[in-house]
Amino acid sequence: MAPLASVGRLALTVALACAVIEQPAVAAVKSDNIKYHEGLSREDKWKAVGHKGITLWMTGLSGSGKSTVSVALEQALVTNQPRPYFVYRLDGDNLRFGLNRDLGFSPEDRKENVRRVAEVSKLFAEAGAIVIAGLISPYAADRAYAREVHANSSLPFLEVFIDAPLEVVESRDVKGLYKKARAGQIKGFTGIDAPYEKPENPEVHVRTDQNTVTQGVNIILEQLDKAGIHLPRTFRPLDEPTEEPQCKSA
Repeated sequence: MAPLASVGRLALTVALACAVIEQPAVAAVKSDNIKYHEGLSREDKWKAVGHKGITLWMTGLSGSGKSTVSVALEQALVTNQPRPYFVYRLDGDNLRFGLNRDLGFSPEDRKENVRRVAEVSKLFAEAGAIVIAGLISPYAADRAYAREVHANSSLPFLEVFIDAPLEVVESRDVKGLYKKARAGQIKGFTGIDAPYEKPENPEVHVRTDQNTVTQGVNIILEQLDKAGIHLPRTFRPLDEPTEEPQCKSA
């Protein structure tokens, strides 16, 4: 089995190098002068890491606990199992320092934010990663697009609603953003003067005002088990030697 670190570095390189030319699931590509190149099969990549790839799309209001639960879930999968899983966490804030640094928070920019993260998530899932993508992603249509990107590639996708009432997340206000939004210093802030369209039928629903972080992680792990990402494994038989070794007496 290939070392997980090497597989992870390879997947990251592929994701960043191919994100520009990967064919979108819905929109048509603008150029006719490109060709999709096949390589190692998905099944072989999944066998190399020992499990199928999947995307966990963590959506919820700012302050609901998406990042906190995502980091704890990442730790649980990588360090708290009999063998580590190949996990990649895509944090909405972190991505705005690089891949999405040119995007703001208008509805159009939020849509493009989701599109990019959905495509990158698909690439990592294709490589066998358990992708934890944490974005507010307030619009149902954008989240449906992310799901469709995966469905069109026959990749597993779970929408995880990290949920807490507005008054609870506003009382947490770790970043001080709700206070600024109430004072009019931030415009178009989700939950205050911009909408958040709650998921109607998420695969996973975690109420962080009613559950601890550990309980929330365990709820997600239970659903991840049901998703069937584990691959059946068999022992590799020995090849017949060219010369049969002889037993020697002691």
